[in-house]
Amino acid sequence: MTPAPAGGDGRGQPPPPVNWTVVLDHLEGQVLEAEETMARGRAEEIAAWGRRSDDWIPPPSLGPLPYDLRERAARLLQHQLAVAEALIERITQSQRQRDVAARMSYGPARPVASYIDRGL
Repeated sequence: MTPAPAGGDGRGQPPPPVNWTVVLDHLEGQVLEAEETMARGRAEEIAAWGRRSDDWIPPPSLGPLPYDLRERAARLLQHQLAVAEALIERITQSQRQRDVAARMSYGPARPVASYIDRGL
């Protein structure tokens, strides 16, 4: 994950400076976006979040996490873990619902007796 493309904005501007505050802001934005996706309840979007499996690696120019940001980073990590757990629960629940729906028979129901009243 990098907060900005390495080559700048494509208009000859240098890339914005990468520092821990910018990185944490970006990561927090991703967590909030995942929560918003779950709130909308669209199974396809939720499943897409579940397929994101790349490990995040800090940019090499970032350096060690400053001491004054450690508490914020720890809270963010706990928030990420909680959202990841909720995503897993939602994905699992959705899969179970699909499995149940797939086992249900949608074929025609048993024939129902029809009575025709006809004068003799």
